[in-house]
Amino acid sequence: MANVVTIKGVKKLYKMGSEIVAALNGVDLKIDEGEFVALMGPSGSGKSTLMNILGCLDRPTEGSYKLLGREVSRLSDDELAMIRNKTIGFVFQNFNLLPKLTSLENVALPSVYAGIKTKERLSMAMDALKKVSLDDRAEHLPSELSGGQRQRVAIARAIAMKPAIIMADEPTGNLDTKSTGEIMEIFKDLHKTGSTIILVTHEPDIAQAADRQILVKDGQITKDILTAHTDEVIDII
Repeated sequence: MANVVTIKGVKKLYKMGSEIVAALNGVDLKIDEGEFVALMGPSGSGKSTLMNILGCLDRPTEGSYKLLGREVSRLSDDELAMIRNKTIGFVFQNFNLLPKLTSLENVALPSVYAGIKTKERLSMAMDALKKVSLDDRAEHLPSELSGGQRQRVAIARAIAMKPAIIMADEPTGNLDTKSTGEIMEIFKDLHKTGSTIILVTHEPDIAQAADRQILVKDGQITKDILTAHTDEVIDII
């Protein structure tokens, strides 16, 4: 199985006054195609910094990050933006839907930036809405949808262009219990069809859906737990 993500010796350093603070301090990580990985850790652990680097939203201060075999740690802003658009599908806690666009238009938006023609992008968007069972809400505005439905639209937007990786940052943080269950079932179904999913969460119940749990603490990976096929726990530190 091919490596989708390979990072070696990654550090992210920030200057705070006269001190240098390491948000990440020498992280090594490999994620294979088709894995469902949960990144966990307390506030300030470095998990969000790691997610930002994996999602090409930020660059490491030191170290190597290869995405699908391509070194991306030193790419320009424009090159990183292109990778984010075509290779990574993002799902955020706050949905990040444009309020004046319909569900269909929100889902189609990334393909607009990719230069895909109108007919094709609307067809892609509708297919994605069907995958999250929301094609009957295609013409509804976000204000006409429940929180769970908005997140399903956000997932449809993330998968519309068939990205190599789906990255979800606390995707159930604003949802009730019923909607949380529905959203996690969608992620499980996407995983079953071969999607590579990286999910950030602080909730152990949500992390249980993944087949691998990675604990980040003090800027380092401290545990790597394989949950799907074994009870093995790898103590990194």
